Amino acid sequence: MTQPFRMRNKDDGYRPANGPEMMIRLEADAIIITCAKPLETLSSAVVGGGFSKAERIVNWKVPLGYEGSDPVRDFHQMLIERGVPGKATVGLLTAAKLTHASIFETDGDGFSMVCCTTAGTGNAARAGLARPVFSAYEAGTINTVVLIDGQLTSAAMVNAIITATEAKAAALADLGVADHLHHAAATGTTTDAIVIGTCKSERYSGIHRYAGSATMVGSAIGRLVYDTVSEAVSTQKES
Repeated sequence: MTQPFRMRNKDDGYRPANGPEMMIRLEADAIIITCAKPLETLSSAVVGGGFSKAERIVNWKVPLGYEGSDPVRDFHQMLIERGVPGKATVGLLTAAKLTHASIFETDGDGFSMVCCTTAGTGNAARAGLARPVFSAYEAGTINTVVLIDGQLTSAAMVNAIITATEAKAAALADLGVADHLHHAAATGTTTDAIVIGTCKSERYSGIHRYAGSATMVGSAIGRLVYDTVSEAVSTQKES
């Protein structure tokens, strides 16, 4: 499955065959990923960021002009209105099309995984170049969630973020996405976010201590992030 919320009844949700046992649903203005078992997560999420334990991941769509004076408060208010528990929830904000979320999955030696990306490139940027900066929070534009059924060390989870970021930058380069301020190839946008989640089930006993692109698990992360970013970005202007 690649873009299930464009191709089927949204109310059905999507249950990946790989990765931790979960259900991915599009509910109005939020993608809600509910996991059967708690996940160990490492993320840049505005809610539940850093190292955390999560039972669900929520990617909430906000208006394009959302200024985010208090995104944590706004996010928790949204959860209350939906009757979704705030405890054990990792929360992301985006202004991208949720219907165009791209989902890819795979398995390998000692792991299986699923990756979900929502993306827009209106504020594409190349890291390392000077630009106007700000302290206020803005909604994430490329939000990527990588969920792995397998045993990863904390260091490997950090390594996974590096690999995922490299894959995102490669996808944007191949798509020709540019930083309009500098007219150079973009490496991301100014408001991207990522979640790496692992479920240490009994299916896999081997411990992954590295997740660089030359490892089996890292190579899989790179491929799935590349594919989901490519699809979500390239279809963002389609209906």
